Parts: sequence; structure tokens; C-alpha cells
Amino acid sequence: MKVSACTFIRNGQILGYPFVESIRSVLPIVDEFVIAVGQSDDDTLSILKSLNEPKLRLIETVWNENMRAKGYVYGQQKMLAQFACTGEWIFYLEADEVLHENDLPIIQASMQQYLHDDRVEALIFDYLHFYGNANTYLWSPGWYRHAPRIIKASVRSYAPDGLFWLVLDSNKHGRYPKAAHSGATMYHYGWVRSEEQMNLKASRVEKYWNKQNAAIDYRDMDGRILREFTGTHPVVMQTYLPKESGLFQVNPAYQPSRKQQKHGWMLKLERWFGLELSKKHYTLVK
Repeated sequence: MKVSACTFIRNGQILGYPFVESIRSVLPIVDEFVIAVGQSDDDTLSILKSLNEPKLRLIETVWNENMRAKGYVYGQQKMLAQFACTGEWIFYLEADEVLHENDLPIIQASMQQYLHDDRVEALIFDYLHFYGNANTYLWSPGWYRHAPRIIKASVRSYAPDGLFWLVLDSNKHGRYPKAAHSGATMYHYGWVRSEEQMNLKASRVEKYWNKQNAAIDYRDMDGRILREFTGTHPVVMQTYLPKESGLFQVNPAYQPSRKQQKHGWMLKLERWFGLELSKKHYTLVK
């Protein structure tokens, strides 16, 4: 079984991505890691080269600044990396997503188990979206709780905006991949970086979505969806994570937006009726 990993990155250093930690977290279970490295204003490329990692394959790219519809340039960059992969499985990691070392044998076993099962096209992960500090994560239908991150190379797939895959059974119709659970968790740290870095990231990428973002204040969050994390973080993240203790403190006077209020009602429905109402970019078959 040959396994490829892939991602894309641009300005990872100045935007505060734990991209080196992300890469290192998956390297033990892949045969190659293909990275589309966009032309950056920082040392992202030189940092990747300095790793001297034989499994890394770097593809230097220039982003098309005219691709400004719904993050389409993200899909372009993701597919440049994915199409260069040579494995039977393709493991896609965002630059702020990290695996726990304890999950690596579980992921390997899942890929081996479903390699020749034609009913399964992809593998999904549970998600922990950390917020504000390393002790706090978000639990809401507005934050996806599961997502596919591994897909078979034999599947005719593409990523329209980088975040999820569509599978083409015909030239005109796309569907979400048929998936089994990997048995593992993805640790998402994008909202743990500093507010300064997050606002810089938002200002840099908003043009690719053809919209303007309001300034981000971490304290402006619905406190009802904050949960305390009592587990352990991946070893590779120990020096990256902020050292604050306790649950992240939000502004008690903050008034949730209409969307957040909607998610609050959905959360109540989940509790009352045992539902799971978060977005699912896959069809669970196992």
C-alpha cells in the first residue's frame, strides 16, 4: 500500500500556520508528501527546504490573482498537489491541521482495511476545532464535526474550493464521496494563532472569496458552544501552543449573530432528539 499526502501553502510563516508541525505529524505513515508552495512574502519555501526531508516534494506555484470566486484558487492549488501524488491513498491536510501520534496506527489500519473495498472512496475524521487557547474547543453544528481527509487516487475527484471533494460519476454531476470512519481525530488549530495573525490572514485571503471580512475579535463568540479540552495535544504541537490555562474567556456582553442563534437552536434540537446537524461533505457507508 502506497500512501501520498498533499497540501498547499503560501505565506505560512507570517500568517501563523503550524505547517511544519502539520507535515511532521503525518510523515511517519506516508510514502511522500507533495506540497504546492505559492510564491510568498516570507520564508515559507526556505523553511520547507531546510527540513531536508526526503519524503517532501515541493511544487513552486504562482497564484492566479484573477480567481476570486468562492475560493476557487484554493481548489486549484489543492488539485495541483493532489494530481502530483502517486499513492493509492491521498491524505490531504490543511496547514493548520495536525494528527495525534496515538492515532497513526489506527489510520494505517483503516487505510489497509478499506483499500480494496469498492464501497469506500474516502475516510473521515472527527474534528476538534480549538479556539482562543489550547484548552478550549468549539462544539456547534456551525463547525463541522467530521470531514473526509483521505481519498482513493482511483476516484475521479476534485475540490471546487479546496475544503471538500466532489466525485464525478459523469462530466456534469458531482457528489460527495462515499466514506468510512478512519477511527481518528483531526486537531484543528487555525483559531489558536494570535488575533493579529488571524486578521492578517483574513485580509490577505478575503479577495479570493470576493468579500470583505469584519475585524476578528476572539472574545466575540457565543460562550455556550465553548467546551474544555481535557485530553493531550500532539507532541509536535507542544512548543507552538499558547500557555494560557483554563477555558477561553469570551465577552459576556456579546450578542450572538443571527447565524449563531440559529446554531444555538440546532444545538438544542441535537440534545433533545439525539440528532447530529453539522455539515457533512460525505456519505457515510460504513
